[in-house]
Amino acid sequence: MTNNEKAFLDMIAHSEIGDPLLAKSDNGYNVIVGSTASHPSLFASYADHPRKLVILDGGLKSTAAGRYQVLSRYFDYYKASLQLPDFSPASQDAIAIQLIKECKALDIIEFGQIELAINRCASRWASLPGQLNVYNQHINKMDDLVAAYVQAGGTIG
Repeated sequence: MTNNEKAFLDMIAHSEIGDPLLAKSDNGYNVIVGSTASHPSLFASYADHPRKLVILDGGLKSTAAGRYQVLSRYFDYYKASLQLPDFSPASQDAIAIQLIKECKALDIIEFGQIELAINRCASRWASLPGQLNVYNQHINKMDDLVAAYVQAGGTIG
């Protein structure tokens, strides 16, 4: 994995999980949706997706879990298609990279076109700004995400 790819994954985790909760967990890899730094909900085993249905504010139901908040039904698909053994950090990273590829953003991350990459990936992560975001949830500011990417060691082209 290149430095820019790693920094982009770190930026997604910053956006989806938040730095305080990243610090109180296994770098976000064991976080269940709805967790906060003051009330973390963490799972103990990486053998499988935790498959915990959580009802969030506003009645939204979600099974999102892990560093990139992957829904259980998507995990099942990617586990089979990518031949993943489990829901370990390496498997979660592989799923995130595949999602980025599907958004046609991997090459532009390498060129440092981070705002464009974030926009393209907004269809996959509810916390990312962009025209493709249809989730109606909290969206982080582009400037904050670019700063998180640079702080994680990514370069802007």
